[in-house]
Amino acid sequence: MRHRKRDLPAPVKSDLSLRFTARGLTSHSGLELFRRFLGHIRFSSRLRSHLRRNDPAGDFSSVSLVRLILAMLVVGARRLTHVRHLDGDPIVLRFAGLAILPRERTLARWLTRSTAAVRAALLDFMGELIADCVRPLNLRRLTLDVDGTVCSTGLQAERALRGFNPHHRKVPSYYPITAHLAQTGHILRVRNRSGNVHDGKASLPFFRDLLAQVRDTLGKGLLEFRLDGAFFRQDVITYLQRHAEYAIKVPFYQWIGLKSLIQGRRRWKHLRPGLDAFETEIELTPWHRTLHVVIYRKKVHHNSPKNYQLDLFDPSNGHWEYAAVTTNKTLGPKALWDFMAGRGMHEKILAELKTGYAFNTIPTLNYAANTTWQILSVLAHNLVTSFQIATGARQRRHNAKRSPHFVLKSILTLRYEFFNRAGILQRPRGRATLTLAENLPTQNLFLRCVEKLAPAA
Repeated sequence: MRHRKRDLPAPVKSDLSLRFTARGLTSHSGLELFRRFLGHIRFSSRLRSHLRRNDPAGDFSSVSLVRLILAMLVVGARRLTHVRHLDGDPIVLRFAGLAILPRERTLARWLTRSTAAVRAALLDFMGELIADCVRPLNLRRLTLDVDGTVCSTGLQAERALRGFNPHHRKVPSYYPITAHLAQTGHILRVRNRSGNVHDGKASLPFFRDLLAQVRDTLGKGLLEFRLDGAFFRQDVITYLQRHAEYAIKVPFYQWIGLKSLIQGRRRWKHLRPGLDAFETEIELTPWHRTLHVVIYRKKVHHNSPKNYQLDLFDPSNGHWEYAAVTTNKTLGPKALWDFMAGRGMHEKILAELKTGYAFNTIPTLNYAANTTWQILSVLAHNLVTSFQIATGARQRRHNAKRSPHFVLKSILTLRYEFFNRAGILQRPRGRATLTLAENLPTQNLFLRCVEKLAPAA
């Protein structure tokens, strides 16, 4: 329907007066439906059961504090001090199950009291929740991406050391490692580490714990790993060879001899415009092992920063980027290229963890507290992912990249459309009622979630 031009402008002749009240106003109406979802999966009782033997609770229960931190991360808080800005919000109080909110010092003390046993209980609990979402999908294979990421800490954080920190080379950091399930977008496991740890060198215990978790919670389906060149190590390849399929990027180390293989190659197999490959076997004498390797060249129309790898051709013949992958999978070169390209989704989720869930925030100077914060950040991401799947996220067609089977929205989009919607909590005729502004897209979104969660009520 078209409107007359003179009906469109609305004059603004003065500033609004400000008034502050504690009577039912909320800025986070979407948390109410998220609370219903947590009730559907029996979040509180199951978490209480996991923490029973090592509960770090004080005056406030651990379940309430975990729910409060999850609410903070979901609505966009990035510091413990941001809990002050949620004080008096009835939906946040209702979500956490509290009459009053604790201060940031209470949260910091609880995080500090979270020992290794508490963190292990939280990881086990998170693994169970992920399994509840994944098992009904009846996945024939599970594609796992494992990678580390840098979290700068400042100079005084406990167990923070200088290491691989490309943007802040002299700043101490943590270097947590995460495992990503490609089919759903969940982060299966996270482990914090000091910044001077090499990704592959310290990864074997993480792989053992990850495989034990997958076998215990997700069954004995086919496992396949996608890893970058940092994991190209004899112990990692030997371990994965016994337990799973893998595809690992091969670094262009001089002792491997990839450069001479490429220089002597005259015929390449054409895969698609600008992409060629050939397969070969390389014998690694120091490892006493022969590996199947696929070597790729990709044509680019600019001076590539990777041209230092080989410097094979005259610039007039074009510029090429080279990559090599070793695998024990029975994929052709084209399918293997697409398979490895799917690792980019893990990078996107790591970026979202940092920008959307405050994963790279260092809330205290205590290592245990900062590690627990990372686990809760990942738990918030996983719960939001499961919430979207449970409330009718649109499915997408499966592809060679092992992209997620569902179209999932980022947490920034969800905050705008859903979580951070203003409302007012009232009690007409004694029944608690949440009232929102009349907006058709918001109404449809909320009603769809209510319908999907109704059977669990």
